[in-house]
Amino acid sequence: MEGMRRLLPFVVLAAAVLAVAALAGIGRPEAARGETATPDTVTTLGHGVITVAPDEATITAGVHTQAASASAALAENAKLMNAVIAALKAAGGQELQTQQVSLYPQTSPQGDVTGYSADNSVSAKTKIAGAGALIDAAVGAGANTVSGPSLDVSDRDARYRDALGKAVADARLKAEALAKAGGFGVGPVSSVTESGSAPPPVFQAIGAAAKADSTPIEPGTQDITADVTVTFRIR
Repeated sequence: MEGMRRLLPFVVLAAAVLAVAALAGIGRPEAARGETATPDTVTTLGHGVITVAPDEATITAGVHTQAASASAALAENAKLMNAVIAALKAAGGQELQTQQVSLYPQTSPQGDVTGYSADNSVSAKTKIAGAGALIDAAVGAGANTVSGPSLDVSDRDARYRDALGKAVADARLKAEALAKAGGFGVGPVSSVTESGSAPPPVFQAIGAAAKADSTPIEPGTQDITADVTVTFRIR
């Protein structure tokens, strides 16, 4: 009887340990089946480039006038600017938008007001082929300030998506190069993060003086780029 009393605490302790283990198994069923490891992955950076020729141009044409009074400077400016706007529309200009209107005094070295200057400018968009004629029309109508053109691609969004596709393909090629060196296989894509964007339009300087020939515009090319971070499963 005495021996059974000494053995009883050990029996109770063993039962408690088994109960804890059983509860742990219930709380985490995978403990009974074995832990499921997170799939191994490899992450690479992909870069895609699409080279295109711009097909749209935006120019800004303006009028600068001076007069003894503010009202005279502004009135003369408005008269010429209305003619410039009409000429831009007649020459095929689209999406006309006023860029700036300003009126400010001119002063002498002593600080006395000697007159007033007024400025007004408007932008217009056209196809590359019509950009030179648009500039000439504006200058012929009285524009004495011209800037641009800003060259762009009409289907930029679609071309950017093409660049994204090339970027993902580039990321896979890099992952496969790592796989070859590391002795593993490249599986499906686990995640993709976009991290690049297209460059801003290109600007070229254009003089405001009228010429005998139409003002030449050379479109050149633009690179539309995209960058992605891609994670692949390893198999």
